[in-house]
Amino acid sequence: MNDQPHGLGDPDYARFAWARFRELMAWMIAAATACSAAVIAVLGVVHGPLRLVTMLAVIGGVGGSIVMAGLLMGLVFLSSGTGHDEDVERFDEW
Repeated sequence: MNDQPHGLGDPDYARFAWARFRELMAWMIAAATACSAAVIAVLGVVHGPLRLVTMLAVIGGVGGSIVMAGLLMGLVFLSSGTGHDEDVERFDEW
């Protein structure tokens, strides 16, 4: 029996995996910021000056959707890449 921790149980690999996840989230937040700014700029051109509430709604809707999609996909990649998906299949072996 191998007593070495694997996946996120290994502190070095967990540090690497979470750093990669944080890097992915930083890129997704940058993309969400750029997309929100672009949508606000286009709406400003099309509809004229926007109110603060409208800009906050765009940031929440567009930016929030992009960040949430990146978060969920990042967690799927983290789970798959660290072996948690395989641990579920080996549940009977414990």
